[in-house]
Amino acid sequence: MTGILELLARMHSGRVSTRRLGDILDYEQPVKYLVQSTAYEPTHPTPVLTAGKTFVLGYTNEDFGIYPASKDSPVVIFDDFTTAFKWVDFPFKAKSSAMKMLKAKAGSNVDLRYVYYCMKTIRYQPQEHSRQWIGKYSSFEIPVPPLEVQLEIVRILDHFTDLQAELEAELEAELEARKRQYAYYRTSLLAFDAEEIQWAKLCEVATFLNAKAHERLVDPEGDVALMTSKFISTEGKSARYVNSPDVLTPAHRGQTALVMSDLPNGRALAKAFFVDEDGKYAANQRVCLLEPRDSQILNSRFLFYVVDRNRQLLAYDSGVDQTHLKKDWILNIDLPIPPLARQEEIVRTLDSFRALINDLSSGLPAELVARRQQYEHYRDKLLTFEESVA
Repeated sequence: MTGILELLARMHSGRVSTRRLGDILDYEQPVKYLVQSTAYEPTHPTPVLTAGKTFVLGYTNEDFGIYPASKDSPVVIFDDFTTAFKWVDFPFKAKSSAMKMLKAKAGSNVDLRYVYYCMKTIRYQPQEHSRQWIGKYSSFEIPVPPLEVQLEIVRILDHFTDLQAELEAELEAELEARKRQYAYYRTSLLAFDAEEIQWAKLCEVATFLNAKAHERLVDPEGDVALMTSKFISTEGKSARYVNSPDVLTPAHRGQTALVMSDLPNGRALAKAFFVDEDGKYAANQRVCLLEPRDSQILNSRFLFYVVDRNRQLLAYDSGVDQTHLKKDWILNIDLPIPPLARQEEIVRTLDSFRALINDLSSGLPAELVARRQQYEHYRDKLLTFEESVA
């Protein structure tokens, strides 16, 4: 830490002028490089890029109109509507005519990689769907120290970036290992011999409520999360909202929301979501709500763990067409009913695993966030200079 701070002090000892992005970067439209066919195949040689999160849309075998980016001649691709951008140092084709290719202007005395890092510190979100580079983004100013300082900052940030990638890869691997461990323990804890405990049909120990349609009731200003197949498959990370749970099918604490209609990727079918608070969620017609009839016989969290991706329900998935679980199929699955104390013990064990995996205030996901914040802190500090007086 001390070495970095000393380096910062030495590098930033003088005042630095700022320059507009439009004055130091040239842009090129992608018209010559647009892909003509979307018949992508992973074995084809040339990537088709977008500046957004997806980045590589696929691979094409078109051998014309390829942008000749390389390690020696890199480029920043920029989405003119969203302002998302990526560093590219390999040949590619483009998908969208809204993408611009940015390069340092001849004689500008700037390093493109340095400019790329500076662009990452710009906090700007477009408020309307319009082209951004000429009208707004190119007018943003960045500090431009002497070229040797730029190159040293790039060297440090590239090193930080490599370390960050290694750390994140290690943490992601650990997270995946914990998920596999959770899946193993979940399977083991919920595996019972037929003679060991009592068994019951779901309809005998739980109530079933099918939810209502929702499409015309979504309200961007609402504060009640709509439980859809996508919402449940992402464990609440992809949400749409309504302004009252009562306009649909309100869910209350202790219920399990179960996906009845699959998403195209097949990963949502029979996925479950546990409702932990009243007035916070409403369900749509692709979701049913399950609840124990008697809490002294069936623990609500135990019910959630038993039905989540239940193998009896997954057996109805043909793997070809979109699957819609019927009410009778769900009500007739066989549930293990161990003594209540054992149910509660199983719930405590599985809850602790889920907390480690999912809770953003503790555990591995929080460490991932902390690492990214630490990297951004040092990056922003390296790119903060005292501005020269005109």
